[in-house]
Amino acid sequence: MKYKRILLKLSGEALAGEDRFGINPDMLKLFTREIKTLYNMGVEIAIVIGGGNIHRGMAGSKASGMDRTTSDHMGMLGTIINSLALQDSLERENIYTRVMSAIQISRIAEPYIRRRAIRHLEKRRVIIFAAGTGNPYFTTDTAAALRANEIDAEIIMKATKVDGVYDKDPMIHKDAVKYDTLSYIDVLKNKLKVMDSTAVSLCMDNDIEILVFNVFQANNMQRAVMGEKIGTLVTK
Repeated sequence: MKYKRILLKLSGEALAGEDRFGINPDMLKLFTREIKTLYNMGVEIAIVIGGGNIHRGMAGSKASGMDRTTSDHMGMLGTIINSLALQDSLERENIYTRVMSAIQISRIAEPYIRRRAIRHLEKRRVIIFAAGTGNPYFTTDTAAALRANEIDAEIIMKATKVDGVYDKDPMIHKDAVKYDTLSYIDVLKNKLKVMDSTAVSLCMDNDIEILVFNVFQANNMQRAVMGEKIGTLVTK
């Protein structure tokens, strides 16, 4: 394996599948199956999952005029719901899992403590980091970059519905060109939609690679961990 310890970034929208809202059971099974493959290979897996299938902080604030801090807190609670759903699905496959929350919710999730998180990984437990960073105005992309740095992950694997990063939206433009590799500076300079700029800068400062790949293509997670060239790799 090229990567022994990874951070997997899943979007809440992906959990909804073809539904516009909520958790699609088929998508949950798909993610569980792919994660189980990595687990059986011996990969140490941490996961950050978004909450966009339930509530998006920035979008909710703009659409309704809601206070941004309140809207972001609602989004954090959405990530906790998704994390608990994924934990249940993984544990039904006999994969030991821990949900660690950035906000205090001790009856249903552990508080995030860095040393405890690393110990969970060493004991072959999958960690799901919930509630982002615990602060408003920060996305789950930034939470993924922060946690990846804290647990010494070798790569952030960002699961998306497209097979990499393009110069323009491939869903709209048929002549869109896919990048195989990008530098952090290129992503920031050209404002490419890989992760938000705070997350990319944090990865650049600490040399953590970002792989953007299509999660809906079977065995892509396994191929990525083995170092096969899939998706788009953002590196120095």
